[in-house]
Amino acid sequence: MQRRLLRKLDLEMLLSQIEPHPSPRPSLEQYTIPVSLAATMLYVAAYTNNDIVGKTVLDLGCGTGRLALGAAFLGARQVVGVDIDKVAIETAFENSMKTKLKDKVQWIAADVNVIHRSFDTVLQNPPFGVQKSRADRKFLKKALEVGKSVYSLHKDPRRDKQLIKQLKASRINTTSVSPTPFIERFIEEHNGKIKAVHATLMSIPHIFSFHTKPKHEFLVNLYIIEANLTQDAKRFIEGVEK
Repeated sequence: MQRRLLRKLDLEMLLSQIEPHPSPRPSLEQYTIPVSLAATMLYVAAYTNNDIVGKTVLDLGCGTGRLALGAAFLGARQVVGVDIDKVAIETAFENSMKTKLKDKVQWIAADVNVIHRSFDTVLQNPPFGVQKSRADRKFLKKALEVGKSVYSLHKDPRRDKQLIKQLKASRINTTSVSPTPFIERFIEEHNGKIKAVHATLMSIPHIFSFHTKPKHEFLVNLYIIEANLTQDAKRFIEGVEK
């Protein structure tokens, strides 16, 4: 198990080897999380909050496995990746072979609601709800049901040009912001507590025919959430850790 602190550059090099979806579907909003964003998300979870190394980790809507494999590389004790798309799961498995992490991640081709056991940490880059309104809520609800700590990316509806300019000029590329009211309310209604929200830029390339630009850049927020698990869920996690 990896215990020493790994360089972020090493993590980014690993993540850059992971192949994207060969035939993404617009209806599922299958955009691969950029390497730099995935590395930042994983690094914060692992080394700021101690939520990866030695922990059980779930990647909801794992796609081709970038977050799940990154967590395994950093030293998670057990990692599970779930996605409804069989092609994504097949590609994720191939990526696990390529990165020599095959034995460290379990892949499940199913709807996220198939998950009922509990995990120390949930990582997710859910659909943003551009194609189907509120598509991210299903993922957030499940994450709050089964995860002790949740790291979830959501599109920021605010068009803050000044913030975008600030992030582009910053070497850190993230800044603390307030949560959007409807996501904050949803999290509170599902017994979660927001610990922090970090805004950053996400860039997606021209993938689908309806894209009009070589790339699209927009604000996303990383929500770090403490879930109020049931006593049964807490006992399950404690039992796994023993």
